[in-house]
Amino acid sequence: MSGSGDLPVVRTLDELAGLVERHQGLYVRWSRGPETDLTDVSSKDELTGTPMPGLSANPLDVEEWWEDRSVRVWVARRLHDYAHLPHDKGPGVQPWVLTGRETGRGPDNEPLVTDARPLCWIGSEVIEEARVEVARQERPWGPLRRTGR
Repeated sequence: MSGSGDLPVVRTLDELAGLVERHQGLYVRWSRGPETDLTDVSSKDELTGTPMPGLSANPLDVEEWWEDRSVRVWVARRLHDYAHLPHDKGPGVQPWVLTGRETGRGPDNEPLVTDARPLCWIGSEVIEEARVEVARQERPWGPLRRTGR
């Protein structure tokens, strides 16, 4: 990892997969970053504006049902599923890794995390690597994305 401000930056998919292999309880959050998020430590339901008791995040832990499959592919999928968020949420939104304590679930069943401790940014080159890794799969999939009605 190389530094960017006070938070290091993961620059490769393998580096991020290695982090996930060494640590449990990691989450990825897509936002303008810890400086913005940690002042309030609450996400809002986009539909109703209701504040939620923690930050919306997605777990990076490998599920048991994944068995001995590639952690690299697992992490690529976790990133690829939400890679549309910087486009949808606007400038400055990028992924970062944190640890914390789950306090509930958001409206999309995502974990809500408090006691958040930022670990690192995820560089844009990792997102591109994830896209390429997903495209290499026998049955590639598209990112999770809602369209307006």
